[in-house]
Amino acid sequence: MVVSFTINGTRRTIDAPPLTRLIDILRDHLRLTGTKEGCGEGECGSCTVLLDGEPVNACLIPIGQCEGCELITAEGIVAAGKSASLTEAFVEHGAVQCGICTPGMVVSAYALLRRLPEPDDHQIRCALAGNICRCTGYGGIVEAVKHAAAALKAEGAR
Repeated sequence: MVVSFTINGTRRTIDAPPLTRLIDILRDHLRLTGTKEGCGEGECGSCTVLLDGEPVNACLIPIGQCEGCELITAEGIVAAGKSASLTEAFVEHGAVQCGICTPGMVVSAYALLRRLPEPDDHQIRCALAGNICRCTGYGGIVEAVKHAAAALKAEGAR
């Protein structure tokens, strides 16, 4: 099946069986290895990407469902210069340790901050509920997202 979609701002066409998992297309065919596979069952969120602006687990999405869609991966957020405040905040607040969950957390946090620029703790935790971190205890991650929201607000005020 030939599938055309936009990924990180670039139009791509892939010829693959329609049930090929999106994560396999990203990692093996497009060499976008920022998206991690933690469980392969949609439980951990390490493979979170944005599909038409919504966070989804790339391990659960067949490429056949991506026809005409817009996809954004962690690399796309970084390349667009949209992640500096977010990634810096993750480092500053100890929200990264082993790194497996980090791209999915950043993508989910980015999606949250796009729709809700000043989230409270509860809203952050709800937005990140599909992402499992076995290392940090989540406190640093929540603080990082709050810090990034404040930094982005300050940048917008300039």
